[in-house]
Amino acid sequence: MSIMRESLRSPRLTGAIAPSSPTLAQAMTAGLDLHRADVVVELGSGTGAITGTILRQLAPAARLIAVELNPVFARRLTDRYAEDSPVEVVQGSAEDLATLVPYPVDVIVSGLPWTVMPHGRQRRILDAVAGVPRTDGRSSTFAYIPTTSHPTRTPQHRSTA
Repeated sequence: MSIMRESLRSPRLTGAIAPSSPTLAQAMTAGLDLHRADVVVELGSGTGAITGTILRQLAPAARLIAVELNPVFARRLTDRYAEDSPVEVVQGSAEDLATLVPYPVDVIVSGLPWTVMPHGRQRRILDAVAGVPRTDGRSSTFAYIPTTSHPTRTPQHRSTA
């Protein structure tokens, strides 16, 4: 799946230009006791880079609900995970989490692009996450921090008299 292509085609639906690394996926799932979870929700599943790591840690009877806003990624994830898979792909916004996942959740793992979202959307998503019934409230998220490698320059002014 080309996340770069989707990022260029639909920047409001795709917040990254490259898939998450295996190292990030391990860091995102460390300490969540996924092997004890019955229901895990992944917000912003994208190309499934973290999805696979979550799946490898789940108990055999557990379910993973992958919520993805971008319809191209949601369709590809649906194709990737067969009907007999514990993954249920839901194409929709994390803002509608209570409607999309109306039952108790053990863990929420978020790969949402927080830094490119307007503040109002961030607040609505956080409110939605807080409104989902959870058995013990475990969660994990990360954010890219945009930086620049260009040194700050002070403009030079010349005066001619």
